[in-house]
Amino acid sequence: MNKKTEFNVWYWLIAFFGLMLFQHLFAAATQVAEIPYSQFETYLSEGKIEEVAVSDRFIQGTLKAPHDGKPRFITTRVEPDLAERLRKGGVVVTGQVESTFLRDLLSWAIPVAVFVGIWMFMFRRLGGSMGSGLMQIGKSKARVYVQSDTGVTFKDVAGVDEAKDELKEIVDFLKDPKGYGRLGGRMPKGILLVGPPGTGKTLLAKAVAGEAGVPFFSISGSEFVEMFVGVGAARVRDLFEQARAKAPAIIFIDELDALGRARGIGPMAGHDEKEQTLNQLLVELDGFDSSTGLILLAATNRPEILDPALLRSGRFDRQVLVDRPDKSGRAQILDVHLRTAKLASDVRPEQIAALTPGFTGADLANLVNEATLLATRRKAQAVTMDDFNNAIERIIAGLEKRNRLLNPREREIVAYHEMGHALVAMALPGMDAVHKVSIIPRGIGSLGYTIQRPTEDRFLMTKEELENKMAVLLGGRAAEWIVFGHLSTGAADDLVKVTDIARAIVARYGMTAKLGHVALERDRRSLLTTDPLYSGPSERDYSEETAAILDEEVRKIIENAFDRTVALLEEQRAILERSAKLLLERETIREDELSAIVSEEDRTNRSKRAGKPERSRSAR
Repeated sequence: MNKKTEFNVWYWLIAFFGLMLFQHLFAAATQVAEIPYSQFETYLSEGKIEEVAVSDRFIQGTLKAPHDGKPRFITTRVEPDLAERLRKGGVVVTGQVESTFLRDLLSWAIPVAVFVGIWMFMFRRLGGSMGSGLMQIGKSKARVYVQSDTGVTFKDVAGVDEAKDELKEIVDFLKDPKGYGRLGGRMPKGILLVGPPGTGKTLLAKAVAGEAGVPFFSISGSEFVEMFVGVGAARVRDLFEQARAKAPAIIFIDELDALGRARGIGPMAGHDEKEQTLNQLLVELDGFDSSTGLILLAATNRPEILDPALLRSGRFDRQVLVDRPDKSGRAQILDVHLRTAKLASDVRPEQIAALTPGFTGADLANLVNEATLLATRRKAQAVTMDDFNNAIERIIAGLEKRNRLLNPREREIVAYHEMGHALVAMALPGMDAVHKVSIIPRGIGSLGYTIQRPTEDRFLMTKEELENKMAVLLGGRAAEWIVFGHLSTGAADDLVKVTDIARAIVARYGMTAKLGHVALERDRRSLLTTDPLYSGPSERDYSEETAAILDEEVRKIIENAFDRTVALLEEQRAILERSAKLLLERETIREDELSAIVSEEDRTNRSKRAGKPERSRSAR
């Protein structure tokens, strides 16, 4: 039986009253005799006083023979003339001694009480909600859920069918462990949910709790570690002890990377508190048998930094990928989030799913919320498809800044810049469709934007498609060069992306003849980075000569892409002029309007080539 030591305020009250009693008895044993001043004069004349101490108000001292068993005396000092006159008048002069016991008591009792109060408050804060003092600091902070607590089941999880099937197997095992072990197999000890942020890893874990109907211990990896050494390991032990006592049960550790980072890294390797906590977790994983009905779930979006010992067989036996949903998965997720929204007849989840490639479940939930807020703001009775389109633009491009006024020259440059992007995207094969072009500033630094909507989910890109993507990004800079004969700072972000793509073509994908099929740079991104093209800093492990060739190849690829883009826009100079003027007038051009301009110009050119001029009609 474990004895729990608890801090109790009654201990302090008993000690306080004991101290008061001791002081009272001590004061009684050393109490002095209070005598009148006239008696003091008598004692003095009779020679009964051995010594005195005189102050401004009192005279106290020691008697040669004790008076009533009290060897000391005290009296109030009286003026000599007044005392003599009173003595001659036969008046007894008595000194009044002021009692300072209460004042003295409060002078030391109040500071002690304040100190004890502060001390108790600090220890209660350290103990947190799981305990009432320091003795509880090593206890686990896991929150225990049962079936009715989470309110989430597998019906509330959509778009991740494969991961859901894996976890359904865990639920079935917990409900019927004998049935799953009849052929000699065993369930995995640990299951690691891996996926980008917002894909529903924690939601899946809550759904397991809602379906299984067994105790569900939920804790974050960061809650194991405190400022005191050894606390993390103690909490790990306590967590597994609680779970074993309530087996069958599920332990869920969210953000495992906060606890399970690879050991041996940094100046405190081997002595870091996190490493001691991880060591204890590894021991506990080896120490329990999954046949007893204890399952460990964990979630992370950074699997590449986890300690290899965590991922070996026998610990986290199974890794379940919770990836971004595809088009059908996004439609299923939208069906879940649209249950409580009042929708207009034109809203189709499949159509919204087609407009949101790369969105996670959290992004889609935010999208539905933004659309409903936009409809509420305009006091509509239902959420329309236009609300969803505006919400998508707000999430992707940022909030409109209509109060950011540009001078006429800047507006003209921005208009040609954005139309350059749009026309190149429409002219090249395999590029995403242009949905909208606008010169209304959005976000922090964007003076205009061109929104392209992918028609399908893509996972691979060829060299030609990468070069076309570079051409689209350089379309704005090329348009400025053609029309104005100079360059502006508006293409700064485009150049960063173009350079990243060109460098990836040369150094990572091995798509150039001069350097061959060699990966010169290792990808240092997270394994779950959203964009497959752009990466962070990489280690350099090649020679200076190779670096010079790499830089030259990158420069050559970008120059060829720019020259190609300039030639393409020169051929469409008339469309560029017309569309830019229309954009300056309307500030926003949609896909159908832009397609009408291009189609009309094509018809005009065909008529001119055939010798039959066709009258131009307005595309407004």
